[in-house]
Amino acid sequence: MPYRTRGSAISAPVSVLLVTSRETKRWVIPKGNPEAGMTPHLAAALEAEEEAGVRGAVCPVPLGSYRYRKRRKTGASLMFDVDVFPLAVQQELPEWKEDSQRERRWFSLDEAAKAVEESDLADLIRSFGASEFNRAARRKTMLSAISDKTRVTSMFAWFQRLLPSQGNFFDLFEAHAVAVVAAANAIGRAFEGGSALAENIREIDEREGEADDVIREVLTTVRRTFLTPFDRGAITSLIGSMDNAIDEMQSAARAIDIYEVGQFEPGMRDIAGIIVDAARLTAEAMPLLRDVGRNGARLHELTGRLVRMESHADEVHAAGLKRAFQDYAKSDSVRFMVCREIYKHLERIVDAFEDVANEIDGLVIDHA
Repeated sequence: MPYRTRGSAISAPVSVLLVTSRETKRWVIPKGNPEAGMTPHLAAALEAEEEAGVRGAVCPVPLGSYRYRKRRKTGASLMFDVDVFPLAVQQELPEWKEDSQRERRWFSLDEAAKAVEESDLADLIRSFGASEFNRAARRKTMLSAISDKTRVTSMFAWFQRLLPSQGNFFDLFEAHAVAVVAAANAIGRAFEGGSALAENIREIDEREGEADDVIREVLTTVRRTFLTPFDRGAITSLIGSMDNAIDEMQSAARAIDIYEVGQFEPGMRDIAGIIVDAARLTAEAMPLLRDVGRNGARLHELTGRLVRMESHADEVHAAGLKRAFQDYAKSDSVRFMVCREIYKHLERIVDAFEDVANEIDGLVIDHA
């Protein structure tokens, strides 16, 4: 993160240099992947020179880190962890490697924090100056802030936690669906093969991790919540069936990776297309659960389609497996076994979406 101070006083204002990204033109800090044999902080300094045209003293200890998701040209959207190294700018170059591709601009800390999209990076920027850092270090938890403001006792705060609550289950359902859709889209791209296969497999694995975080939050919230919008068993069954779908996506991706599969049968691509659409329908259904009574008819339409899609996927699976047996069982038994393994995971993904449909239908029956 290139920075400079105006004046020598401890409280002197600090400015941060941001650059525009080459594709989306949003404001970012210079960043990139370290070259082989180069330490991270020197790699960061090199990126600052190439992308922003600045040189200076770089601290080898990172200020912190943040995560961001980058869309690649292949269509994959991958998560990256970025270590942020402070670089005290000593020289601004009039010309630099990427000056025709990027704009650079100095921002105050507050302006820079507002300009970037990543909330963690914004927090790092805000905490960089002395006064901002002190405020960040004195941040209090929500409960302590409430206690200071209202002067409630610790016993009363404990009692507040026992009051009826419905939790944030709908937000969690929708967050999980976002991960499922992203993983399904990566499945669709992966089964097209090509040079981006490894990136799509990696995204599936990342999205499964995001979904795991959500389901853990759901289970924790179920335990802590006095009143839930649906029966506790229905909540855990619904999120569990959604999680089974993305777990099987991960299993399919790992099978592709382990067996080094680069080309896919037509039936596999067909089922992958079903999976993409099934995820989309599931994502459409999640917000409708906030008002099951009003949205019952539409929910039944969506679940009916999911069930029909599962039935069609069964037919594609059977036909594809039979074709693979005829083509490879005698001449290439290993290839047949690999095909059977991948077909198995694909079928299980669609089966899980049918389970999601059944869980939603149960909620409609009980609450509409």
